[in-house]
Amino acid sequence: MGKLSLTQFVTLDGVYQAPGGPNEDTSGGFEHGGWTVPYADEDFGAFMTDVFERPVAFLLGRRTYEIFAGYWPLHDDPDDPIPSKLNSLPKYVASTTLKSADWAGTTVLDSDVVKEVTALKERTQGEIQMHGSGGLARSLMAHDLIDTIHLLVFPVVLGTGFRLFADGVRPTAFRHTDARTTGSGIAIHTYELAGRPAYGSYE
Repeated sequence: MGKLSLTQFVTLDGVYQAPGGPNEDTSGGFEHGGWTVPYADEDFGAFMTDVFERPVAFLLGRRTYEIFAGYWPLHDDPDDPIPSKLNSLPKYVASTTLKSADWAGTTVLDSDVVKEVTALKERTQGEIQMHGSGGLARSLMAHDLIDTIHLLVFPVVLGTGFRLFADGVRPTAFRHTDARTTGSGIAIHTYELAGRPAYGSYE
């Protein structure tokens, strides 16, 4: 059975919207796109290269898929694991509005996403990776379908934008399995799903 991992960039106040550029996602009048760019140092690049060495498939939300599909097929490099893996491995995009996908190797999951992703994990051996796709990630976390979260926390507060852990998220416990900090100040934490939270009292 496969494992599903999520690699997510967030600000200190939990925003994940439009990390890569000002025009990436302006939904809700968001004006702070590109907030990760000043922190993209060699340490950050090395971590991302290591992440992309491992997948056997990718799972993406519609918006992230469209951003990736508009960029990575034009920047293929067989010596770089990021474009080479994205362009060559199977890709699954969860969307009820996307009816076709031109990026080679893409399958659209357009029905019951929870059921489809559960089946995908059951028939896959290895790591299925999600990148970004915050809305989809929240839906899957509500059903304990994400096994590992790589949370890259950037040292910036924006005060507005879509947040990964919004009000109403399912209470969930994780095990903290790895941590490092890049030279530019990105705190990279890895968490493994552990189930429901435990509670106590200091009284």
